[in-house]
Amino acid sequence: TRCVFNSSELKDIQYVESYCYDKLEYARFDSNVGKFVGYTEYGVKNAERWNKDTSLIAGRKAQREAYCMNHVTAFY
Repeated sequence: TRCVFNSSELKDIQYVESYCYDKLEYARFDSNVGKFVGYTEYGVKNAERWNKDTSLIAGRKAQREAYCMNHVTAFY
């Protein structure tokens, strides 16, 4: 999980949650995209399943404000 800070404004902050196995990223949630994206066959199948869960997507979107906004002062 990481935040990409382009400025201290919420609209410019990107929340990224990567899923890796054996040093290979197979799926990712990106707040700019607003859904999970798969990078391998396994990741694509999981991303499709996760994207159907609206409560999971809403929770991940909320993490941009809940997680990243608490760390803005540490990075600036």
